[in-house]
Parts: sequence; structure tokens; C-alpha cells
Amino acid sequence: MTGRVAGKTALITGAAGGLGEAMARMLVREGAKVAVTDIDGARAESLAASINAETPGSAFAFQHDVADEARWAEVVEQAVGAMGSLSVLINNAGVGGPLAFVEDDTVKNWQRQFDINLKSVMLGAKYAMPHLRAAAPASIVNISSIAALAAGPGMGAYNATKAAVWMYTKTLALEAAKKDWNVRCNSVHPVFIKTPILDPFIAMAGGDEEMAHQKLARGIPLKRIGEPDDVAYCVLYLASDESKFVTGSEFKIDGGMTAQ
Repeated sequence: MTGRVAGKTALITGAAGGLGEAMARMLVREGAKVAVTDIDGARAESLAASINAETPGSAFAFQHDVADEARWAEVVEQAVGAMGSLSVLINNAGVGGPLAFVEDDTVKNWQRQFDINLKSVMLGAKYAMPHLRAAAPASIVNISSIAALAAGPGMGAYNATKAAVWMYTKTLALEAAKKDWNVRCNSVHPVFIKTPILDPFIAMAGGDEEMAHQKLARGIPLKRIGEPDDVAYCVLYLASDESKFVTGSEFKIDGGMTAQ
């Protein structure tokens, strides 16, 4: 199939690289326009230019601190102005933190992760919802993590924020359904994916990327870590009208890890 999201307009946060870039490129290939936002505005501009070199007029870039409420209001309006509408919101921006057991953890670490991983999801939904309703059928896709479903020691803030994204997604789905807004909301839960988020693991392996990937893959039944497009394909489905009867659900992109 081609043109699976033809006519759709999507705003993707944290899109300057990694998963966000893969999502943006795939959605454009399938017919959408995208607004790529990132705290690194220059990298977002570079991505949009690269996409537009292949598909002119399909990508727009905005510098965006997702923890800043005022900036959210501006970016949503700017994206709608550029694309003409907004039918898909992908809350992808997120951060991890240092491995910290409870006695050594800090409020600063928790606050940073809550602001970027969780508060940003609420702000995105709040400011995008009127435009999503106007463009319905519409979709919100929140990128959580397998860490929402399987805890790890020393990852209190990350586990908690990603679990909160998972449950808040269900709340949004039920609210939109109750109001007959025709806006679906689902969460995506990747395990280890080949993006810069794995850099700390590579550093711990002395810079040996292959060794780091092998270690991370040991707990995954498919015996490998994921590629960015593995996540992007799931997001493509959720952004498309193929998922018109899917809301309040979680999608695990984990190679079978949580099936064990």
C-alpha cells in the first residue's frame, strides 16, 4: 500500500533524530505533511530541509521546548498555519536520567523527567485537541516505553513517567470517546532501539557498539534490538485511518520481551 496517510498533517516532538526522524520520514513517504519540532531547532531545520529536498513542501520545522507551556501554544498554532490543519499529534520527546537508587536520587532528576516525559504529553494534548477535533478523524500517539510495563532498579523517575504516560493515554482516549470527538489516543512502548539513547550503554561497553547491542539483546526473545523503523511502522498504522477502531491501547515493540 502507498499513501496510507495521504492528506494527514502531523506534529512530531523530539523529531530532530532517532525515532522522531524515522517517523517523520515514513509519514511523508506515505503522503502526510509533518511539523518536526525539537529543542535543537537547527537540527529540526536540517531534517525538514532534507525531507523537502525529496518531497517539496512536506515538512516544516520549529524550535520547541516541550516543557514550556507558552511555547506549546505557539508551536501548535504555527504548525497549523504552515500545514493548514492538524490531524495527528505524536508526543515523542523524552529523556532518561542517571542510574540512581532511591537514596542517591534527586528531586531535580525527577522534575526534569516529569517535565519532559509527562507534562509535555498533557500540554500537547491540551493545545492540539481543538485542532485535532476540527480535522477528525484524528489521532494522538504517545511514545512511552517498555519501562512503563517492566521496572528496573535505579530507574525510578523513568519508570514512573513512562507508566504515567501509558495510563494518561487511556484517560485521553476515554475522554475523547465520551465527547464524541473522533480522536483516537494510543501509546507505543519500545524496548532497546538503535538510536542515540543507547549511547550510555555503548560507553559502558568501552565504546564497542556491537558488544553493547549483544548484551542488551540477551533478554529479548528475538535476540536483537530494534530499528527506528520498527517503531515508525507502528506509528504509521496509528496515524492512519486503518486504526479507526483502535483507541486506549498500548503497542509493545519489544521483540517479545514482556511475553516472557
